[in-house]
Amino acid sequence: MTRKKNETWEWIKALAAALLLAGIIRFFLFAPIVVDGQSMMPTLHHQDRLVVNKLSYVIGEPDRFDIVVFKATEEKDYIKRVIGLPGDRIKYKNDVLYVNDKKVNEEYLKPYKEKTKDGNLTYDFTLYEVTAEKKVPEGELFVLGDNRRNSSDSRNIGTVKIDDIIGKASFQFWPLSDIGFVK
Repeated sequence: MTRKKNETWEWIKALAAALLLAGIIRFFLFAPIVVDGQSMMPTLHHQDRLVVNKLSYVIGEPDRFDIVVFKATEEKDYIKRVIGLPGDRIKYKNDVLYVNDKKVNEEYLKPYKEKTKDGNLTYDFTLYEVTAEKKVPEGELFVLGDNRRNSSDSRNIGTVKIDDIIGKASFQFWPLSDIGFVK
């Protein structure tokens, strides 16, 4: 009888430890997210499922072109691509990105631009025209959706505080045909 109690107790402890470990991983390190909407097409699609690495910006800083998830409102998280880092001057002219007056290639948009025959994918603007800032403020990022014609991003909502970043979209696990690291 005591052997069964000990064995049961060991199983309860192992299960509790596993649940605690899963909770710690989910809350502090990684979280699943479901893409809601078309704003990141063609890179990500509505209902794609991703893993967000919450630790990446605890130990490092966001890089240009990272895909990040951030708190947009109390109820809603957004997923967008980092275009401007603190101190950057951003401009789009003739569908070309300029950062600090230097042309920057957005290779990930190439297939989408090739399909777009009725004008530019990204309309012309300067950071100042859309945010009233000459440079991306310290501690903030300028973000855009890859689907530039259909995205609520820094052109509408302003720059995003780095402190509001939940994490970096790291890995796509659904649909299975698209499984792999997010680029």
